[in-house]
Amino acid sequence: MSSGVRSHKIAVIPGDGIGIEVTASTLAVLRAVQDKIGGFELSFDELDYGSARYKAQGSYTPEGWLDYLRKSDAIFFGAVGDPDVPDHISLWELILPMRQKFQQYINIRPSSILPGIPSRVVGTKPGDLDWVIIRENTEGEYAGQGGRTHVGTEWEVATELAVFTRKGVERVMRFAFETAQSRPRKLLTVVSKSNAQRYGLLLWDEVAEQVSKEYPDVKWDKMLVDAMTVRMVAKPTSLDTIVTTNLHGDILSDLAAGLSGSIGIAHSASLDPTRTSPSLFEPVHGAAFDIMGKDLANPIAAIMSAAEMLRWLGEAEAADLVEKACRQSIAEGKTTGDLGGSLKTSQVTSEVVDILEQL
Repeated sequence: MSSGVRSHKIAVIPGDGIGIEVTASTLAVLRAVQDKIGGFELSFDELDYGSARYKAQGSYTPEGWLDYLRKSDAIFFGAVGDPDVPDHISLWELILPMRQKFQQYINIRPSSILPGIPSRVVGTKPGDLDWVIIRENTEGEYAGQGGRTHVGTEWEVATELAVFTRKGVERVMRFAFETAQSRPRKLLTVVSKSNAQRYGLLLWDEVAEQVSKEYPDVKWDKMLVDAMTVRMVAKPTSLDTIVTTNLHGDILSDLAAGLSGSIGIAHSASLDPTRTSPSLFEPVHGAAFDIMGKDLANPIAAIMSAAEMLRWLGEAEAADLVEKACRQSIAEGKTTGDLGGSLKTSQVTSEVVDILEQL
């Protein structure tokens, strides 16, 4: 590495299914933008964490894996899941430990209708749906608290405890208000279900009210999660920045992806805003074993997640170029089948690289 070149160490976890394919596409694009711009160098540490390792060795990861990952500047993740492994095992042995151990308490899922994508909502056009969904990412309904007793008997009991702490709610609310404040509309919607969940989500609502006083220029409102689903479909232009609990955000962000065109363009970032630990960037489409190995997966979500990673690492110029190349490929109809196109994964990757090199 030459003097003056910024270096970033990226832990790469392709994982399972189409995660392996879209990760390969993403690395090709990252290498292309690195060569085009210069001034920075990405070193990729490709790791075998995933279901194949679990089935062969009995563990998704080696001993000390979290301490090893902590040395990275960022983590790029493909997907996890395998038809032969129960979903709760893959989730709790790989993704959720990273979110909790590294305190990646903010999950960001942007969602917008891009030029070239047929509208899924009647009467909407590009620009009408332009949301940032902020999901609390380390506690709430996915805190991992609970258990089962009297297993296998008629008295069997299973508990799943949702945990909300004042500190946890306050930090996600403050991040949400700051995000809304930074966007042109300065508009925030707080999603809750405090009419039925009267302890944790009442705290959620109360903290939102308290934090809002620090941001008088942000207009905000509150929606119950069930009513929010209707509003997202019927009045998408009334929304901009959205903050939700862990479970609600998981569900609403997938709805947002469907409304904006396809889960194949849905990208995400799991952030530690303190930058004490590495943040993680991933597409949200999952492993999709039904199309694995067929060169059919849309790589755009993964590539756009990598653009967010570049921006997080301070490489804004590179991030903008990657994002622009993705958007241009979609606008020109150079897409996979989920967006109405006829190209393969590898072809879309090549198109994005070609566009990038010409920008």
